[in-house]
Amino acid sequence: MELVFALVIGALTASGVYLLLRARTFPVVVGLTLISYGVNLFLFSSGRLATGAQPIISGADSYTDPLPQALVLTAIVIGFAMTAFVVVLALRSLADHDDDHVDGHQGDRTAHLDHRKEETGR
Repeated sequence: MELVFALVIGALTASGVYLLLRARTFPVVVGLTLISYGVNLFLFSSGRLATGAQPIISGADSYTDPLPQALVLTAIVIGFAMTAFVVVLALRSLADHDDDHVDGHQGDRTAHLDHRKEETGR
């Protein structure tokens, strides 16, 4: 079970980094969300992966640490708030610049297209 859990964490993180490196705002937001999911699963797994174990140390042979569960719950709330903020920021950028590129080179790209129009005559 630990191997599958580690593979899921790795896949979430890798796909999040891939999407984070895209040039559009929506894949960047989805990539940040996937990375936060991977980090949340990593924090959750640090409290031992045991089914049916008690979260109390005294009186039990096997127990689960409750601190990572509280950290993950807090991280979920903070991640939701940050995702909402980034979506609003991306929508504002789209409204202001009429483009959703995150690299900031829209002016260079339009100048390149204008230069290309002059060369081809179209």
